[in-house]
Amino acid sequence: MLLATALALIAAVLHASWNISVKQSGDKRLALWGQFAIGGALSGVVILIWTMISGAPQVAWGWAAVSGATHTPYILLLSRAYDRGDFSMSYPIVRGGGALAAALGGVLILHDTISFVSAFGILLVVAGLLVLASSGSWHVVGAALSVATSIAVYSVVDAHGTRQSNAIGYALALNVCAAASTSLWVASTRRTEMVPAIKNNWKRFGLAGIASTAAYTLIMIAYQHAPVGYVAALRESSVVLAAFAGWKMLDEGDHRRRITSAAIVLVGLVVLVAGG
Repeated sequence: MLLATALALIAAVLHASWNISVKQSGDKRLALWGQFAIGGALSGVVILIWTMISGAPQVAWGWAAVSGATHTPYILLLSRAYDRGDFSMSYPIVRGGGALAAALGGVLILHDTISFVSAFGILLVVAGLLVLASSGSWHVVGAALSVATSIAVYSVVDAHGTRQSNAIGYALALNVCAAASTSLWVASTRRTEMVPAIKNNWKRFGLAGIASTAAYTLIMIAYQHAPVGYVAALRESSVVLAAFAGWKMLDEGDHRRRITSAAIVLVGLVVLVAGG
C-alpha cells in the first residue's frame, strides 16, 4: 500500500506539472501536440522492446485508436481553456468535472452502479465546482467544462479498452494513438510550424511528454498494488496542487477561494471512489 501511495502522489505531481508547463507556453496547442508526439514516440519504443522480449502485449487497439482520436478535440479545448482562464481555476474544474462526468458516463453507458456514498461524493464535487465557478465568468468556466466533457468521453472509452487489455500495454498504445491523431491534425493545419516547434522547444516538450507518460504509467502500476478507488482518489490530489501552484508560481489571485474549492472537490472525489 505504501508503494501505491507513493506512486499515485508522484503521478499527481507529474500531471499538475505538465499542465503548468502548457499554461506557461506561448502557443499552447503546439505545446500539447509536442508533448503528445514525444510521449507517443517513447511509448512506441517501449511497446517494440516489450514485443521483442516477451511478445506483443494484449491491447484493444480499436478502443485505443478511438481514445487517441478524441485527444485532438481535447487539445483544442484544453489550450482554449488555459488561454482564457487562470490555471488555479481551470485545472480543478477540468479534472473535477471530468471525473464527475466520467462517473456519470459509467452509469449511463457502462451500466456501472453508484452507491449512496458515491452519490454524496458527487454532490460534494458539484458543490466545490460551484464555489470555484462562482468567482469566474461563464467564458472561462464554460471553456473548462468543455474540456471536462472531452475527458469524460475518452475516460469511458478507456474503461472499455482497459477491461480488454493489459493495463500498462493499453496506456502505451493510447499514447501512440494520441500522438498519431494529434500529429495528423497539426500536419493538416500547421505543417510548417511542426519542425521549428520541436527544434526550439524540444526540452520543454520532452520533459512534459515524459511527465505525462510517466504519470499515467505510474497509476497503472499503482492499480496493481492497491484498490482502484484508493489510487484514483490520491491521483486527484493534483487539483489542490494546481490551486496552490497557481497562487505561488503563477501569481494568480483569489487563492483562498480556489484552494478551498479545490479541496472540496478532492474530498468529493475521495468519497465518490470510496463509495464504489
